[in-house]
Amino acid sequence: MSDAMYPTATRELAHKRHELVPEMAIAFQTFGQKVFAEGALPGKVKQLIAVAVAHVTQCPYCIKGHTKEAIRHGASNEELMEAIWVAAEMRAGGAYAHLVLAIEEMQKVNSAKNS
Repeated sequence: MSDAMYPTATRELAHKRHELVPEMAIAFQTFGQKVFAEGALPGKVKQLIAVAVAHVTQCPYCIKGHTKEAIRHGASNEELMEAIWVAAEMRAGGAYAHLVLAIEEMQKVNSAKNS
């Protein structure tokens, strides 16, 4: 991970983000607290979901933060890796499912060439 692309998350940057539009920062923080609160899904499960989604969205800050939170909520290394593999399969599955669009276009182009 390049430092130039992803600066280290610091208190100063967090404060600046909050300072620029405080009401949005507070709303986002409140939203996150509500989303990750214990509910029908326990905190550990929510954090495992977050780790998986973070890998699909490729957010390095989310990967690090939610991995730490998942462990704090009792997730094992094996559970974390399984969640990540589920995310990888789902991401690959999207490409696999959508390849029919390319096949359809190939057939149209080839059919037009042969006409």
